Amino acid sequence: MPSFRSLLATTFVASLSFTMTAQAQEAEDHSNLTIGVGAAAVPSYEGSDDYRVIPIPQLRGKVHDFAFWTRGPALFVDVIPNRSDEGIDIQLGPVVGARFDRTSRKRIKDDSVAALGKLDTAIEVGGFVGIGKTGVITSAYDNISARVTITKDVAGAHDSMIVTPAIEYFTPLSIRSFVGLGVSADYVGKKYGRYYFDVTPEQAVASGLPAYDRAGDGSGFRKVNFNLTGGYSLSGDIRRGWTLFALGSYSRMLGDYADSPVVAIAGSKDQWIGAIGVGYTF
Repeated sequence: MPSFRSLLATTFVASLSFTMTAQAQEAEDHSNLTIGVGAAAVPSYEGSDDYRVIPIPQLRGKVHDFAFWTRGPALFVDVIPNRSDEGIDIQLGPVVGARFDRTSRKRIKDDSVAALGKLDTAIEVGGFVGIGKTGVITSAYDNISARVTITKDVAGAHDSMIVTPAIEYFTPLSIRSFVGLGVSADYVGKKYGRYYFDVTPEQAVASGLPAYDRAGDGSGFRKVNFNLTGGYSLSGDIRRGWTLFALGSYSRMLGDYADSPVVAIAGSKDQWIGAIGVGYTF
């Protein structure tokens, strides 16, 4: 999963997930599909203080209780069907995605970071496990879930693992609207820090940034993420038809990753994302 897009897609798709949860309460065969598209202002690379606008197409659905969804250029498939009468959703399945952070110099607005050179695309493969519960606090349709995703780059880019624990909560405000909150963190292996955050002496000469080699000293938490999302139905019912979505996200870079010149000098520890979009549920 891509860096800044990972948080963005997590939030946007999570907002789509509530419509799927609500609709599943009524669908006899528990089959449905939501297609979404939006635009977002995101950092130009992970740790940047410059922003650019990107499109965010998304897809989510269920086929006879087997769920699938995309998060940016990543696909998740839940191989455990959701058939509990008590609203319990056990989640387990594979995930495959790509990470495009700093793979194009044209998309990096900071000249010193662009001078560090173009990075390779990472292909991250792994799985996820989690549990969700519908009908928790405010109504029979609110939902809380906890999930852990573990992936590893198999394309030889950062060649490291990423572990992402996340908790999300969504509740309807009415038949036409809902809000959601989420928190997650990213734990990465030492090769990840070396690939994206270290600055070699040769790169220091080319970029003007100081050399830095502490980010690859060990594994650790790279950042923590917080998000707020909401949706409003244009069709009068969030379980079907057209729905508008909006989100705001904040993440904080941590530890040696935040101290890297890529972040501390050329960018910022504080990362913000804002997005709007529209989805249609069949």
